[in-house]
Order: sequence, then C-alpha cells, then structure tokens
Amino acid sequence: MAERSNAQSLIGIVIAVTLGALVAWAGSDGGDRYGAIPVFLLCGALAYGVNWLVFIPSALAKTEHYYDLTGGLTYITVIIAAVLMSSELDQRSMLVAGMVMVWALRLSTFLFLRISKSGKDSRFDAIKTRPIRFLMAWTLQGLWVLLTAAAALAVITGGNREPLGVIGTVGIVVWAAGMLIEIISDRQKSAFRADPANQGKFINVGLWAWSRHPNYFGEIVLWIGMAIIAIPVLSGWQWVTLISPIFVTLLLTKVSGVPLLEDAADKRWGGQEDYEAYKRNTPVLLLKPPRKA
Repeated sequence: MAERSNAQSLIGIVIAVTLGALVAWAGSDGGDRYGAIPVFLLCGALAYGVNWLVFIPSALAKTEHYYDLTGGLTYITVIIAAVLMSSELDQRSMLVAGMVMVWALRLSTFLFLRISKSGKDSRFDAIKTRPIRFLMAWTLQGLWVLLTAAAALAVITGGNREPLGVIGTVGIVVWAAGMLIEIISDRQKSAFRADPANQGKFINVGLWAWSRHPNYFGEIVLWIGMAIIAIPVLSGWQWVTLISPIFVTLLLTKVSGVPLLEDAADKRWGGQEDYEAYKRNTPVLLLKPPRKA
C-alpha cells in the first residue's frame, strides 16, 4: 500500500512539474530574457525551487508550520526576481508587482498566525511523516504559485509596455474589490471565533450572511482583476497565462477550498435547523444580501 501511494505521489509530482513547465514556456513567448533563458521560465523554476528547499528541513522535522508562510514568500520571491531580471518596467508592471506582493504578504501572515495559534494543520496529519507524499504537497504549492501568478508574471516579463488605459483601470478596481472582500471576510471570521460566546457555532454574520465562503469569492475576484489588467499586453502564447483566475476558481470550488469546508461543516452542524436554513438561504460563493425576516 505504501509503495503504491509513493508511486502515485511521484506521478503527481511529475505531472505538476510538467504542467508548470508548459505554462512557463507559453508565458515566455516573446518575453524578456536573462541571458539566454526566458525570465518567465526562470521565475517558474524558482517557484518550485523555493518550496523544495523549505521542504527539506520541514520533512526532517515532520512539520507543516512553515508551509503557508513559504507559499506567500514564494510569491514575493518570484515577483522580485521577475522585476529585477526584466527590462525597464512601466506603471502597469510596477502596480502588478506591488499588488501581488501586498496580497501574498497579507495572506501568508494571516495563515501563519492561524496555524501558530492552532498548533497544526490537519490537512498534513497523514502525510508529513511520509516524505514522498509530503514532497508532492510542496511541489503542488510551487505549481499553485506559478499558475496563480501567471498573468501577473506575463505583465512583468512579457516585454509589452502599454499605457494603463481604461481596461487596466477596470482591472485595478476589480482587484481592489476582491482584496477588500477577502480582508473583511477573514477579519470577521477571526473576530467571530475569538468570541467565547460563539464557541461551537457556525459563522452567519457580516459578509458570511451574504455568502458561505465570501473570502473565497474575494480571492477569485481579485485574480480576475489581475487577468483584466494583463489583457492589453498579452500576445501569442502569453494568452495561456489567463489560466490564472480559471485555476484559482477550480481550485477553490472543486478541490481544496469549498468542498472540504462544506463537508466539514455538514459533519459538524448538518441536521441542525438553523444551519440547514442558513444553507438554503445563503449562496455557496456569490454574494447575495440576506432576505429580511
């Protein structure tokens, strides 16, 4: 059984690296080069390299404490590398770089503080003592960084410089709206959980009365905004980098976000009248004002 699990994990690692390489190749089309190597491709390699490097001490210590923090730092490292290795940047490129770093710093800090408080991340209970499966998790994080930041990297490294214009401005507004929704949602949930009176209860106040997962909605919206900003400067195979918001949406709604949390919530509160009413009246993702009683 262990050998089969290891084989599946190795196949997963190969697929993750191959997919990342293909997207990096597409994003490199017509873009800046550092010496003979496309900058986008170097940034893609860096996304995996940072995670593999931190995996080593984490595997030895059998800890997941630095997983989320590493994810955020990988975004920041990749974006800084892209800025330093690319040709002269314009307003769009610098704005995009700053936006990704602000988002990454906020999210990684939030997640790191959360795991520091809780002491562990249950997602890793079964795999942090199994090196190959644990390595796959870190490899997938490298792929997550690369695919999510793909449109932003195309803007910075693509070599096409155009005035920000109306489309770019619209993208910034959409990104800012998504970022604001995500921040407010996370803070509301943290405040709810910190109140002893809410122990054992599910959150259904603030934006959580509008959506069962408003933080994920904000996350999807902000990456849609980033893709909109990128549209005017994409060309050739660089259009593949618009996979960014598609990937984020699929990841959060079909894989690791909504399905896991919905299942956990159903197991904990399923059958309770107030929870079942909340599910019936509140959208899974999209924001919808609650109906007045």
